[in-house]
Amino acid sequence: MRQVLKSLILSACVVLTTAFVSAADAKPSVGPFKVVNKFALEGEGRWDYLVVDNDSRRLFVSRSTHVAVLDADSGAELGDIPNTPGVHGVALASDLGVGFVSDGGENKVTIFDLKSLEVLGKIDTGGNPDSIVYHPDTKMLFVQNGKTNSSTVIDAANRKVVATIPMPGRPEFTVYDDKGNLYINIEDKSSLVQVDIAGKQVKATWPLAGCEEPTGLAIDREGRTLFSACANKVLAVVNADTGKVTQTVPIGDDCDAVAFDPETGYVFASAGDGTLSILHKSGSGKYAVVQNLVSPVGSKTMAFDAAKHQVYLPSAKFTGDPTAHPRPSVVPGSAAVLVIGK
Repeated sequence: MRQVLKSLILSACVVLTTAFVSAADAKPSVGPFKVVNKFALEGEGRWDYLVVDNDSRRLFVSRSTHVAVLDADSGAELGDIPNTPGVHGVALASDLGVGFVSDGGENKVTIFDLKSLEVLGKIDTGGNPDSIVYHPDTKMLFVQNGKTNSSTVIDAANRKVVATIPMPGRPEFTVYDDKGNLYINIEDKSSLVQVDIAGKQVKATWPLAGCEEPTGLAIDREGRTLFSACANKVLAVVNADTGKVTQTVPIGDDCDAVAFDPETGYVFASAGDGTLSILHKSGSGKYAVVQNLVSPVGSKTMAFDAAKHQVYLPSAKFTGDPTAHPRPSVVPGSAAVLVIGK
């Protein structure tokens, strides 16, 4: 009996060790980034995208049916945006004094006042609105509809839908450059589309060689480079003018968010397997992982704070495997946001 118990304990240790190595893909590298703060989150809901408002120093965290609003520096809860069923993302139009929330559960976008957080109304979109981005030059809001393979274009100033752009597949995350282009990952086609913002139409569709099911996306506007997170555990480095994949870099599994810091050149990729990969360009001009920071399993989205060069990483304990489908529930009282910095 004692020998059997010993064998079981040894087997469990092997499983845990294997899981840890798989999560980080390697022994975590020594680097300058670490957890510098932790903000407790109330409630039981899961999360999706987060965003920082540097003007007001507020952090907006999607929480299943509502959006929690925190002080970005202290973590104090400042308010809440209610009735956002199936919330995915938040976009901020600071110049208009309003924000927008994509409510995937009811196929709508919620409009709220940036100062008071008061809900001002809702706008119909396509099926399951997911990622959402505001383009300040044109005052247009672009909403990616995962179920209807389309992008709803909203005049943010007048709060009206002005166009629907058909997509060649299921749109995921989106970013824009400073030359009038929008870029959207097409997850089920392993491709990337370039959209003419003024014309409100797709200009080009580029296959992402070596990248499967792209989700998270970031852009280096000055360097004309896109960074696309892929389901086959790589980050694709893409030329923003030609759509050519110039490089793929190994990262963690189940990555759903990427961020680029234009001042420092760091690229961050948060993966659900428990890896926050931090990359930087080397002297040869190629990107390489300079640190694999071990993060909580399930922490696959994040927000980047451009003012303080920090990352906000949501975390929690779950009632089951956080990477499983359907997703397990959050253990009440366990949700928190980790602040990653130097």
